[in-house]
Amino acid sequence: MTATAAAQTFRHGIHPGENKELTAGRLIERMPFPEEVVLPLSQHLGAPSRPIVEVGEKVYRGQIIALADGYVSVPLHASATGRVTAIAKRPHPGGKPQEAIVIACDPTSPQTLYNEGALSWEHLNKNEVLTAIQNGGFVGLGGAAFPTHVKFSIPRGKRVQFFLVNGCECEPYLTTDHRIMLEFGDSILLGIRILQKMLGAEKTIFGVEDNKWDAIRSLREKIPSDLPCDIISLESKYPQGAEKMLITAMLQREVPSGRLPIDVQVVVSNVGTVAGIGDMFAYGQPLIERIVTVTGPGIRKPATLMIPLGTRLRDVIDHCGGLTDDIRQVLLGGPMMGTPQFDLEVPVMKGTSGILCLTQSQAPSRREYPCIRCSACLDACPVFLNPSALGSLARSAKYEQMLAYHIMDCIECGSCSYVCPSNIPLVQRFRVSKGLLRMKQAKEKARTN
Repeated sequence: MTATAAAQTFRHGIHPGENKELTAGRLIERMPFPEEVVLPLSQHLGAPSRPIVEVGEKVYRGQIIALADGYVSVPLHASATGRVTAIAKRPHPGGKPQEAIVIACDPTSPQTLYNEGALSWEHLNKNEVLTAIQNGGFVGLGGAAFPTHVKFSIPRGKRVQFFLVNGCECEPYLTTDHRIMLEFGDSILLGIRILQKMLGAEKTIFGVEDNKWDAIRSLREKIPSDLPCDIISLESKYPQGAEKMLITAMLQREVPSGRLPIDVQVVVSNVGTVAGIGDMFAYGQPLIERIVTVTGPGIRKPATLMIPLGTRLRDVIDHCGGLTDDIRQVLLGGPMMGTPQFDLEVPVMKGTSGILCLTQSQAPSRREYPCIRCSACLDACPVFLNPSALGSLARSAKYEQMLAYHIMDCIECGSCSYVCPSNIPLVQRFRVSKGLLRMKQAKEKARTN
């Protein structure tokens, strides 16, 4: 089976080099447990988890060690059996130290699950399934880390016609989802069956980019006849995996500005999240580990690893042979939307899809030049904004005026920065601008309340 010329897609976008060959053909390996894991209480959007263990306490792999502190929050589980040695601020991928539970792993433990066993789902109602998903600590594994139970809670008066499973993985270098689709097909299909029933969706549609033809073939061969599920081959283009782009490409529906996929009767989930939920119901395993692509020309032994959450980047990099001498940058995620890291003591978290190690030649220092009004950014923007005008307003700190140009619709994909011949860091300025606008809106809301 080869890529088809009829592959579906959306308008605009870009075609960066894929660079997936370093890990696309490598089987997932399980990384050995490190000496200690560092589990930040803030690993998801929303309220951080609230600790329920104490320093000196022994904990077991899969045991809840912090509770959800509100509706938009999830519990945190021990990713390894061991003893709690600290509950204190530790380096965090977000840049500022955050409260974390530190566990010294027990080298004599077989690291079996705290409460292993299948969860019966056939007779559970929707709320019971959602509660199980929240108790499992699940968040979106595509990078956003939004609590899954919140995303799957359908507002009154809304309905789900299609459940879309996102297997695009359009970020260059990353092959995490690709390997999941090849090696965890049964888990994915169980997750689809459970979630489709819970959502009341008429059908599940699986979107996979056509550069993953082997995953498309493997999944099509596994789909049982009683499961209403189709697989659609999508054009390999960035950012094909963004929710709104995916919906447009697969269903030719457009999510209106300021609205959500449910407003067009759609719910979207990353394939890794679906597989994880399938595993939870099959084996009773909460979200305590995840598959991560460790790649790039700056790492000596690229690999796709199953890593216990809380494992420090330094331990992962050492396991993969260390960094090359000409290393320039280490990012969590891919080159388009990844976050550069300044401390290798930060841990792998729930939203960590990749560890990308770039050398000087891939990430050189670039001089910024004035905008030449070439319109390349307009042609690239998948949500039809005017990045040039927005960039000018951001540079002048005219943040309020940016609202008139729909800055809040920006999905921060970085396509505009990628194509800019003047090397203007447009997406970085947009992120800062949106953050400042949200802070201002929150302060105004607090004053009125």
